[in-house]
Amino acid sequence: MAQSPTITIPKKSTDEVDWTTPIRTLIAQSYGESPDNYASECVALQRCRQDAVRGAGSEMTARDLLYKYFGQLELLELRFAEIRVTFPWRDAFTTKLTTQTSLAFEKASIIFQIAATHSAIASQQNRSDPEGLKRAFYYFRTAAGMLTYINENFLHAPSTDLSKDVVKLLVDIMIAQAHEVFYEKCRDEKKTSALIAKVAAQTAALYTALCDSVKEFQGKKIFDHNWVTLLSIKAKYLTSLSQYYRAITDTAANKHGDALVRLQVAEKAAKEAHSLTSSSFTPYFVVTTTPTLPSDAGTALMELTKAHLALCTDKRNEAQRDNDLIYNAVLPAEATLPQIDKAAVATPIPIQEVYGTPDVQKTIGPDLFVKLIPLSVHEAASVYSEEKAKIVRAEVEKADIADNEYRAALDSLGVKEGLGRYRAMVEGIVTSSDIVPREVRGWQTEIREGEKDENVEEMLRSLDRLKENVQNELEIIGRDLEIESRDCEANRLKYEQWTQVPSSGLTKGFRQDLKAHLAALEAASNSDRQARGMWEGVREDVAILLDDDRLEAVFLQEAQGTGRKESLLDMEDTGETDWQEREKI
Repeated sequence: MAQSPTITIPKKSTDEVDWTTPIRTLIAQSYGESPDNYASECVALQRCRQDAVRGAGSEMTARDLLYKYFGQLELLELRFAEIRVTFPWRDAFTTKLTTQTSLAFEKASIIFQIAATHSAIASQQNRSDPEGLKRAFYYFRTAAGMLTYINENFLHAPSTDLSKDVVKLLVDIMIAQAHEVFYEKCRDEKKTSALIAKVAAQTAALYTALCDSVKEFQGKKIFDHNWVTLLSIKAKYLTSLSQYYRAITDTAANKHGDALVRLQVAEKAAKEAHSLTSSSFTPYFVVTTTPTLPSDAGTALMELTKAHLALCTDKRNEAQRDNDLIYNAVLPAEATLPQIDKAAVATPIPIQEVYGTPDVQKTIGPDLFVKLIPLSVHEAASVYSEEKAKIVRAEVEKADIADNEYRAALDSLGVKEGLGRYRAMVEGIVTSSDIVPREVRGWQTEIREGEKDENVEEMLRSLDRLKENVQNELEIIGRDLEIESRDCEANRLKYEQWTQVPSSGLTKGFRQDLKAHLAALEAASNSDRQARGMWEGVREDVAILLDDDRLEAVFLQEAQGTGRKESLLDMEDTGETDWQEREKI
C-alpha cells in the first residue's frame, strides 16, 4: 500500500556570521583576560555555526549539528548576555532577508531549523515498518514542541515564518500528521474498528480545521497552494475513513441502517477526495513545484484515494444488498446519525524533554568557554572567603553560648547531684534509708494516704458485693414480669369473660428499662474486670512499695548488681577536644 504523503516545514537560510570579533572584545573588557588565550574556542564556535546552518548529508546528521549549536548558544548566553552579533536570516516562506543583532533571534531561527529538520526526518520514515512508524510519530510531535517553544518565548517576531499565526498553523499541521501516523499504527496493528474510527475522526477534524485556518493566508501567498490542496484531500479522506470504520462497528452491533448510511457518507467523501486528487496532482507536478512534499506525493495520493473509494463502493453495495434481502432496516437521515467520538492521541513534546535526554547532552558536549572565569568571579571569591570566616566565627560563638546554657540546665535539674548519689550507693558509702529516691518515697506516701480508710482489695470486694446485689435484684424483677405475664394469659384462657389488657403491652417499658440496666451492668462488669486485671499486674509492685524493708532491699540489690561499670562522673570533660576542633576550623 502506498504511504500517505506528509508536509515538511521549509528551512530558513542564512549567511556567514562573525562570532570572533565581538567575543574577543567582551573577553578583554568583562573578563580581564587576553583574547588570544581563547582563539581556538572562538574558531570552534564559528565552525559549529557553519556546520549547523550549511546542512549535512543526512537529516539525522543535520539534527545533531543543530542540537550542538543551539546548546552552545544557551551556554554562550549565560557568559555573554550583552553580546551583539549581526545575524542575517531569510524567511522560510517569503525568502525576505531579516537582520538583527539579538541573540534571541538567532536562537529562534535555529529552533525553527530544528523543527524543520524533525519534520523532514518524520516524512522520510518508511511507515510500513513499525520502527519507522514510531520514529515518524515521535518527530512530528517534537517538531510541534519546538515550534510551540518559539511561540511561548519569542513574542516579537521579526519575520513571517516566526510570527505567531504562522507558527501556530505549522504546529497544527505537525499534530494532525502525528494523528494520521497513529491512525496508520492502529490500522496496521488491527485494533478495534471503534478505536480506529475515533482516531480517524480526530485526525479528520484537525485537517478540516486546518483547511479553514489556511484560507486566511491564501491572499498573502505565504503557503504553497499544494499544501492547501493536500490538507483538503486529507480532510475528506480521513472523514471517509472514520465513517467507514464506524460503519463496521455499527454492523457488528446490528445497527444495519446506520451502517449503510455511514457507508454512503464514506463513499461520498472518498469520491470527493479522489476527484480533488485527480484534478490537482500528477506524478510530476509535486516534484517540480513543491519540494516540501515527497516526490511520489501525487502517485501515492491517487493510489490511496482510488483504493479506498473502491473499498467503500464494494462495502456499500454489499451492505445495500444485505439490507434489501435480509435486514430491511430503516435508513436514518445523515444528520441524525450519532457523532463519532474523537480520540486525541498526540501532543507536542516540549523542547526540555528533547534536550534532557543523555544522547542530546552528549551531542552538545562541554561548554566551549568553560575555562573563562569573569573578573567579577575572582573578586567575589575573595569576598566569599571573608564571609565564610565570619560565619565560622559566629558559629563558634554560638557553640560556646550553647555549652554554657546546657551546663546551666543540667545544674538546675540536679543531674550532677543525682549521679553523685548513685555513685555513692554503688560504692556503699550511704545508708539503706538514703538509697530510695525521693520521688519513689513520694509515691509511697501518696499510696498510703489513699488507702488510709480502705485499701484496694477491700474496695474490689465491696464492689463485687454491690454488683451481686444488683444482679439479684434485676433477676427478681425479670422473673416477676414473666410470672405476671404468664398468669394473665393463663386467666385469659381459663375465664371467657377475662377483659384485662395483655400485660406484655403494659410492661413493655419496664422490660426495655430492665434490658438497658442489664446491659449497663454487663458493661460495668467488663470495666471491673479490666480494673482488676490492671490491679493484678501491679499488686506485687505496690506491696513492695508499701513495705520499707523490701523497698530498700530492692534498691540495694540493684546498686550492688550494677558492678563497676564506667560512670559518667568518671569521664572528665577537659574541653580539649572541642578546642582542638575549633583550632582546625
